[in-house]
Amino acid sequence: MNWKVLKTEAAYQKAVKRTMAIFQAKEGTSEADELALLLLLVKDYEDKHIHIPEVDPIEVIKLKMAERGMKAKDLEPIIGSKGHISSILSGRREITLKMAQRLKNYFQLPAEIFLHAA
Repeated sequence: MNWKVLKTEAAYQKAVKRTMAIFQAKEGTSEADELALLLLLVKDYEDKHIHIPEVDPIEVIKLKMAERGMKAKDLEPIIGSKGHISSILSGRREITLKMAQRLKNYFQLPAEIFLHAA
């Protein structure tokens, strides 16, 4: 098929469906070339039309704590004192780079969660 820039939701859905159908295409085949093109077209459409809201890292941490049945005191080895944890979780204090690294590793979160505009 001759693919063009995706301008409508219907064209986007069709491209995504075809991308999934040929996702395992062998390198060097015409399907692999089509897949490479589709991936670019889909990404371009998503960048222009699909906006993902920023995620508040504190809310993510609270969610992960709730999933694991954790209390604030359980973060002492990662963040520090109970008062420090309380300040972080209430938003009165910023998460430092070291804390972000520890939290990322502990909760197995993507680093992007902690990369937000101040």
